[in-house]
Amino acid sequence: MHNHIIGFGDIGQRVAKLELARGHQVSTILRNKARIDAVNNSGIDVTYADLDLPDTLHRQLPQQTRVFYFAPPPATGTADSCMENWLNSIKNITPAKIIYISTTGIYGDCQGQWVDEQHPPNPTTDRAKRRLSAENQLAKWGQIRTVPIIRLRVPGIYHPSTLPIISLQRGRPILRSEDAPYSNRIHADDLAQICLAAADHGVAGNVYNVADNDTSSMSNYFIKIAYAFGLPKPLEISWEEAKLELSPTMISYLQESRRISNRKMISQLGVKLLYPTLDDGLRCLGKSATAQPPAFL
Repeated sequence: MHNHIIGFGDIGQRVAKLELARGHQVSTILRNKARIDAVNNSGIDVTYADLDLPDTLHRQLPQQTRVFYFAPPPATGTADSCMENWLNSIKNITPAKIIYISTTGIYGDCQGQWVDEQHPPNPTTDRAKRRLSAENQLAKWGQIRTVPIIRLRVPGIYHPSTLPIISLQRGRPILRSEDAPYSNRIHADDLAQICLAAADHGVAGNVYNVADNDTSSMSNYFIKIAYAFGLPKPLEISWEEAKLELSPTMISYLQESRRISNRKMISQLGVKLLYPTLDDGLRCLGKSATAQPPAFL
């Protein structure tokens, strides 16, 4: 089976490793030419392409290739032109299935309510609107071409290199716990196996919310990481202070509160989470703030 990965970052590399271990063929595209030889030498077929440059998207994939689309949208605007460019480049190809990583951010602020896949999208940030743009483009394209599209709506992804260790070491404050909204997350290893489960068992046209079983708050996330790594508990500040001291991006995250239901993911995809809680994930990561980079980097 041939699998093509668009967006060869951390999750793309984890999925590639899993597919290679299953004896499947894997290909990808890279815009960083300096990485191509190293990735080719790992057994992955790599060609140069840049989703922002349509003229570079000339790779012809085998028919019935499974595609994992993990590439982020552009950094600005409310539409995903990268998705548009890629779909235009495969007019003569019929993939077996396309698995797309979207974001739970497209639900917007749900005021702490539980959110399943029936909840209507209501994105409030441009980054979430870009993701919804990509979802809609894919869904329409899949209907026209009768290609199964699986959308995974994913919350914050954590692994060793994304933990806020430096922020905690520098003593940056967090929003006080009683004001902190609900947030959700998933360990990178779990997300990789969920992507494969979606490719193997996902129902055409379906959306699956992705999350572990441990809905809590962003403040609780920082506090637990500080404890796990032997760092001082961060100072908790009020909303008024947070607006002055925290970054605009962090403030935008803190202005949305939702609890993501993973019931459909568990029941339909047959996923058994490796790290069902944040505590499980942190125990796996250990006490070190550093980790070996993925082999393909």
